[in-house]
Amino acid sequence: METGKIQAHNQRPAAVWGSAGDAYNEISHQIASALDHCARRVAPQPGERVLDLATGTGWTSRLLARYGAAVTGADISADLIAAAKARAQAERLDIDYQIGDAEKLPYADGSFDAVVSTFGVMFASHPEAAAGEMARVCRSGGRIGLAIWPPQGGVYEMFVVMRAYMPPPPTPAPASPFAWGDRNRVRELLGRDFDLKFEDGVTVYYDRDGQAAWNAFSKGYGPAKALAASLDETRRAGLARDFAAFHDKFATGLGIAVPREYLLIIGTRH
Repeated sequence: METGKIQAHNQRPAAVWGSAGDAYNEISHQIASALDHCARRVAPQPGERVLDLATGTGWTSRLLARYGAAVTGADISADLIAAAKARAQAERLDIDYQIGDAEKLPYADGSFDAVVSTFGVMFASHPEAAAGEMARVCRSGGRIGLAIWPPQGGVYEMFVVMRAYMPPPPTPAPASPFAWGDRNRVRELLGRDFDLKFEDGVTVYYDRDGQAAWNAFSKGYGPAKALAASLDETRRAGLARDFAAFHDKFATGLGIAVPREYLLIIGTRH
């Protein structure tokens, strides 16, 4: 496993996202239909060089590799990369996993036939830098495929619940990751370099109840796990209660069914 350099301002996000380690794979499992949607629309051909950026535990990279693509999976977290590597080896998939900062990728210009990121690069600290890097490493005529949570819907509302327990943001506040879910913002970030097309989708999270959702996220989702660990006992209990109550709003006769709207972005490099 080769390692790239993570910029200083991304060291803390790397620790937060990596805090769940291999348990993050269950979070990917919950949104598997959206990850498959993106992989199918990118439709890599055998032998094509594909970068899965912010690969996490590698769910999307494994989908892409099953098409016969030569896949590189990059992430800022060494713990997530280690988990992804172990899972790929267990499935006998030949995927090259590397530490990589989305804002300063360790790859030459035009290195890839396609660049993919499923609910990952949207959380980069500096979106303009990340967008520029994706364009730089994608060859002319290549493709980009992004799955993004928009600034409304199930995942956004879940973050609203969590935000009430987070420290106040610095001034000026950083750009919201959910801004990537606005088509006009995407055109600002990527329209100069890619011909863009959009498709809306919904993936549904099924579980027993809100408490089961909290158990899954506080174990497997880095931002939720790190936030809970940062709180005193009283506020941690409040977060768990509010998180469970949000998910229980989507109760059915069989459990919870939480719709999570997303935006799929497919682009062709100029």
